[in-house]
Amino acid sequence: MLNEAVILENSPVTGEGPERRVRDRGATERAILVAAKGLLAEEGFQNFGINAVARRAGCDKQLIYRYYGGLDGLVEAIGTDLGTWVKDRIPEDAGGMFLLTYGDLMERLSLLLLDALRNDPLMRRILAWEISENTEQVRRLSEARSKALALWLERMRGSLAPPKGVDAAAVNAVVIAAIQHLVLAAAAGGQCAGLSLKTPKDWEKAATALKRIVRGVYS
Repeated sequence: MLNEAVILENSPVTGEGPERRVRDRGATERAILVAAKGLLAEEGFQNFGINAVARRAGCDKQLIYRYYGGLDGLVEAIGTDLGTWVKDRIPEDAGGMFLLTYGDLMERLSLLLLDALRNDPLMRRILAWEISENTEQVRRLSEARSKALALWLERMRGSLAPPKGVDAAAVNAVVIAAIQHLVLAAAAGGQCAGLSLKTPKDWEKAATALKRIVRGVYS
């Protein structure tokens, strides 16, 4: 439910200046976005609609039309938020690791992505939709995430280049696909191709294998 700011947003404002109203609108917009993301993560697009989001947020549905222009605008806002997700979950500092080669860079990206996806139910939902649904809404969210990830890699790589003869785009696509499948399989059944993915030790084993694969290609 929304806080007092949203109650004020739905009520006539008397004796309040523009600054208070702007602040209340910002809180309402954020709460609607949080409610929409939570609904998607738990129930998917099947039950995703203006009325459902409004009920979850505890606000009048007209506020969603006013601030986001409707359902498409809300999905667009979630897509924009996914770009922030990449920035927040996959930091652009080296984290104490010396990125001397392209292999160093891809190892760091792979481990960060594995950890980020493991801890984000909404992102796992989006990954599952990508391979099971072909709708405009799913494509928007998928493209937003892919674009943000590509921009991260472009900013971080600088002058680092893969070894000659290695098709980095193809290799990276396969590595990222493997990471995504590991995470989805773990969420669904706690294992992938006989590899248990239930405990921290299990995930350490998976991360070690991932590092060896990346190093094997890019060393």
